[in-house]
Amino acid sequence: MTDQPFSDKIALVTGASRGIGAATAKALAARGAHVILVARTVGGLEETEEAIHAAGGTATIAPLDLADGDSIGRLADAIGQRWGKLDLLVLNAAILGTLTPVPSIDAKEFSRLLTLNVGANQALIAAFDPWLRQSIAPRLVALTSSVGARPRAYWGGYGASKAALETLVLAYADEMSGLGDMRVAIVDPGATATAMRTDAFPGEDPATIKQPATVASAIADLLASDFPTGYRFRVEGPVPD
Repeated sequence: MTDQPFSDKIALVTGASRGIGAATAKALAARGAHVILVARTVGGLEETEEAIHAAGGTATIAPLDLADGDSIGRLADAIGQRWGKLDLLVLNAAILGTLTPVPSIDAKEFSRLLTLNVGANQALIAAFDPWLRQSIAPRLVALTSSVGARPRAYWGGYGASKAALETLVLAYADEMSGLGDMRVAIVDPGATATAMRTDAFPGEDPATIKQPATVASAIADLLASDFPTGYRFRVEGPVPD
């Protein structure tokens, strides 16, 4: 591995057990970061960790339920005590919920959707803000969806959660503007072959859309650059031949 822009960096990626999260964790580790892998599924986290180690990188798994704010706080304390900082925070974890007309949205499911897609990310920002401030050049990326900005029939619940996430994260970016070298970005991965995409479009051939590694590489390139805080970025192609 020759290009190591993150050789002294500590990164944390949520939803790192599969899909875009796992691919992003591997991409950051390949560029030198020590990556903390966060998700509920221990088996998936271990697979990601093993792949990172096999490629010569380093990682630590942190299985937890992001709906548990106390667990997030304990993880932040542990990372702060061990490394004294957090350099890169990738807020990737999310759930889709049921695609249904707005009047038919189940209240309990909607509450859980907002808890995981919005509330957990606020808790992560709150818990890790002190340690991001200890980094020389902290970077935060949150993954969104086009339906957060352009409402689509039956996507009201998920789209509302992403619109709220964007507002939350970009408000944080504005608050941090001028305080050190904090940079915050919103990334829309576009159509990507993930389990969530399959749930949303069960008849789609995943071979016809971009793979998670393409998105991961774009995120890693972004994090290694001096992008302006509050930046919005949509990942385009390539798709398989």
